[in-house]
Amino acid sequence: MSLGFEPVSGRTTVQDGVYQQLRHALMIGSFDPAQTLTIASLAEAFGTSNMPVREALRRLAAENALEISQNGSACVPKVTRARLDDLCRARVAVEGLAAELGAPRLSATDIAALQQITAEQQAIGRNDSIYELISKNQQFHFIIYRASGSEVLFQLIETLWLRFGPYMRLLSNHVAPSMRAGTMEPSGRHTVIIAALKDRDFARARDEVVADIKTTQETLRTLCPDVPEARQVNFATFGKS
Repeated sequence: MSLGFEPVSGRTTVQDGVYQQLRHALMIGSFDPAQTLTIASLAEAFGTSNMPVREALRRLAAENALEISQNGSACVPKVTRARLDDLCRARVAVEGLAAELGAPRLSATDIAALQQITAEQQAIGRNDSIYELISKNQQFHFIIYRASGSEVLFQLIETLWLRFGPYMRLLSNHVAPSMRAGTMEPSGRHTVIIAALKDRDFARARDEVVADIKTTQETLRTLCPDVPEARQVNFATFGKS
């Protein structure tokens, strides 16, 4: 397994370090939908014992970022159109509100950071890792959402993005060839969001953020199966097989 994980050391930080790196990897779509994650392979990647990996996977399962099967294995949730639509409805509601609250509070420094991220996306999209591009996309949106000043909204958004990770993997596999060929804009609607912010047209900025989510949803609906999958979570058996 080669996901760029960094070795984690220090007794009090090992579990949190494993959890945070795994959480970020899941959020940016580093794993395939329905992929099984084994404790042994992850422990080797992190250079740790099995215990902090097991506990990190338990925490992620509690956040619905992973599913625990009856035999105790952890896997990335499958993608379905029904789940996609459900997640996107929630994203539009929560992220739209965060953008509405955050846009008027962004400083000139914040807007300059958004411009820098967009420029980096445009360079990365044609030359480097698609997952680095997705990570930059997260940075862009989270600058706006943090400016809302709402801890509750931001925590909800993080949870939604974590659950959206498998769909980002699906999207990245679909758009990567077009990105590298230069036939698709790597930064999505970020340029028009910035333009609205500079014009201090905050309603338009919010609408563009929502449009960004809906455009992604429309693309993903063509890629997702239409039959929802039943979920079975059993924390009692996790890690015992």
